Amino acid sequence: MNTLAKITLTETKLAFRTPGFVLGGLLLPTAITAVLGAIPGIRAESGTTTGMRFLDAWVPSMIVLTMAMMGLQAIPGIIASYREQGILRRFATTPVHPAQLLVAQLIINVTVTIGGVGILLVTAGVVFDVPSPRHPLGFLLTFVLGTTAIFGLGLIAAAVAKTSRAAGGIALIAYVPIMFLGGVWLPRPLLPEVVRDIGAYVPPGVKALEDAWTGTGAQPLQLAVLAAFAVGSCVVAAKLFRWE
Repeated sequence: MNTLAKITLTETKLAFRTPGFVLGGLLLPTAITAVLGAIPGIRAESGTTTGMRFLDAWVPSMIVLTMAMMGLQAIPGIIASYREQGILRRFATTPVHPAQLLVAQLIINVTVTIGGVGILLVTAGVVFDVPSPRHPLGFLLTFVLGTTAIFGLGLIAAAVAKTSRAAGGIALIAYVPIMFLGGVWLPRPLLPEVVRDIGAYVPPGVKALEDAWTGTGAQPLQLAVLAAFAVGSCVVAAKLFRWE
């Protein structure tokens, strides 16, 4: 087993000893969807979601929740705590590069994100008959770009914070508007049109996810802006990052 695999296995074991974010990322969006799906009115077609049920329109927002939890809450706090505790500094004195620890954490948290979205889609489809995205490739591309952008923003917070508490506070600058614009706190069909338009062009691309569902397909400009966010956030995080 190579070094990265060993570190990833060790970090996975540590993550399951304090499983709050792991279980939250895997199960919370599905649990919220299940609670809402139990309400008959939510399963009925709504005048604000033409051609769709309110529940169908809600699922992309739950994907946003999964991304935001793992990318803007879990990963910044974990990495900043390692800096705060001197773990990154100690790694720097060994043949193992600290970057491998960061890669291991990214692997774990991205895997939880993918798993949480997978559980959500399967449960919503099987239990509540929520249709699958009509443009699966567009959905996949948007998901990859959105996840990269969100985790890049999370890494920026981790890059500049000296403590886990500071990292959480910095990440909130992105977390709050992303949750609002993504329709997590108030469903997007109920948001003012100008707010929906803004949300169409910021990570993690909830409008592109919605368009992949309805069959209209994501607009090239939406994907281009999302890609710019993804590349830009990762470059900035790499430039700002310090091990100590």
